[in-house]
Amino acid sequence: MRVLAAMSGGVDSAVAAARAVDAGHEVVGVHLALSRMPGTLRTGARGCCTIEDSMDARRVSTALDIPYYVWDFSERFQADVIDDFLSEYAEGRTPNPCLRCNEKIKFEALLDRAMDLGFDKVVTGHYARVENGADGIELHRASDEAKDQSYVLGVLNEQQLEHCWFPLADTPSKELVRQEAEQRGFALARKPDSHDICFIPDGDTRGYLNDKLGEAPGDIVDQSGESIGSHEGAHGYTVGQRRGLHIGTPAPDGKPRFVLEIRPKVREVVVGPKESLQVTLVAGTRMSWAGRKPAQIDEGMDVQVQIRAHAEPVDAFAQLVDGELVIRPEHPLVGVATGQSAVVYAGTRVLGQVTMDRTERLEPEAVAV
Repeated sequence: MRVLAAMSGGVDSAVAAARAVDAGHEVVGVHLALSRMPGTLRTGARGCCTIEDSMDARRVSTALDIPYYVWDFSERFQADVIDDFLSEYAEGRTPNPCLRCNEKIKFEALLDRAMDLGFDKVVTGHYARVENGADGIELHRASDEAKDQSYVLGVLNEQQLEHCWFPLADTPSKELVRQEAEQRGFALARKPDSHDICFIPDGDTRGYLNDKLGEAPGDIVDQSGESIGSHEGAHGYTVGQRRGLHIGTPAPDGKPRFVLEIRPKVREVVVGPKESLQVTLVAGTRMSWAGRKPAQIDEGMDVQVQIRAHAEPVDAFAQLVDGELVIRPEHPLVGVATGQSAVVYAGTRVLGQVTMDRTERLEPEAVAV
């Protein structure tokens, strides 16, 4: 089998490529250049896709004695990930750029080119499982729940899953992956994981947005519409945010306020008590299925829903209604922002995902105080 190993320069993709070689396949390593001006070095766990990462991937490829290439996907990354990130924030939504990168770059642009070149599979170091089930190909959570990445892979469709291979799927822990890398002599065995948005390596998302979108001063208002503060740009806030509001007027009850809503057209940021963050419904039209569309979804079915990469899944009822996937959690969700993805599961299996276009909050009289 001809296998293309996507090599980020991290320990996970290095061990995944090594396992593909051990399995006797014809493996070619490729590193994706996602910036025309990549940084030379990363700082600890900040950022990725640096020149350092590219060189680390090259060293592993040399150790494995496999061909190695760098593919320039910077224009596609700019259009599909960075520009999307900025436009979503400008509209008052909170996108997940890592999920969008998986959808548009790693498992669309990369996979398309790999198939055109005659490769059978694309190997990555993601922690998730692809299985053949009774209804065809399925995506499942990884064995290591702490490292499970099925949430950010929920955008993959049936055709893409057919050509994916995740060799780390059943590895019990990340520490075992690092130990294996050490045994193989990989210098990157103890390299820190990257935790920040790769194109904002300093971690200052608000500063980045202000620089790219410009300042757009407006009011911070309470739920009655009264102005209680000001801001330099609504794009610098997200639903559920507590810190950095800089409100001079304390709440009547003395409790902290949280961002409840972003209104970019009128430049308002609405704040209120934590109880008002409770959401009883999420819905959207931009959906995809990780395998075949569930037969029961038109009539409605019991699922679990996860709204962030490391959030706890919540029991819910999901149904397709007039082209919209409507999800009603059994218990209210907290801190939900439009633009995020709601990934639906049946046990360990990923059924699909939807980008949330709208939410419904708990009615004020129903909120416990």
